[in-house]
Amino acid sequence: CGPCRTLTPMIEKAVRAAGGAVKLVKIDVDKNPAYAGQLRVQSIPTVYAFVNGQPVDGFQGAIPESQIKAFIDKLTGGTSANSDIEQILSLGEESLSLNDFGGAAQAFDQVLTLDPGNEKAIAGMARVYLADGDVDQARQTIAMAPQDSRDPAVQSVRAHLSLASTAPSGESAGLEARLAADPNDHQARFDLAQAQAASGDLQAAVDNLLKIVAADREWNEQAARKQLLTVFEAAGATSEVARDGRRRLSSLLFA
Repeated sequence: CGPCRTLTPMIEKAVRAAGGAVKLVKIDVDKNPAYAGQLRVQSIPTVYAFVNGQPVDGFQGAIPESQIKAFIDKLTGGTSANSDIEQILSLGEESLSLNDFGGAAQAFDQVLTLDPGNEKAIAGMARVYLADGDVDQARQTIAMAPQDSRDPAVQSVRAHLSLASTAPSGESAGLEARLAADPNDHQARFDLAQAQAASGDLQAAVDNLLKIVAADREWNEQAARKQLLTVFEAAGATSEVARDGRRRLSSLLFA
């Protein structure tokens, strides 16, 4: 039935996120009419929750995903599985900060086993690939997240990938030589900032882009200011790079 096809993936996702605290059993009432009679099923889909062999809760129809989550949380106490996932995510983030990419990948993979749609774990795994220089795999991984995702971690990875795709080819040394010869070569400084951002040196990229804004904020249709916004998003809104960079940019624009 249509409502069944709508409900099934949502309830499967909620059960996986419960980390084993709940087991999902599906019954075809056409093949097992006795169950439908015993439970007084009037329409499908009908969902019952059993504890110690006794029905304790239930609902009919394809309810919203938020209500399904609340239904599962009510059964589990709403803490154990979610708490486990949060702890594993924290472990993955800590491993990334220590450049332990193997440990980070293991943690994020564990979360995705419990909750395949977890956007923070998807973004975390993509960051592992980025750190390893595998841009193509990072792009494939982040594509698992919804296109309209507003999760800051997902947006950060997508900004990183945008920076990587626009990085100029060639060695940074040549750009630095051009700047040494002419500090007002904004194109060379802009290209250098792009290369620095693509390699992960976001602070250096911010510094160079701010120098362009300070010298000529209108250069190339405000390209430096626009690029700064992408770098800030890649760094993360709460990062020191983004917070300090935004403060410095504001002081230049509104001085």
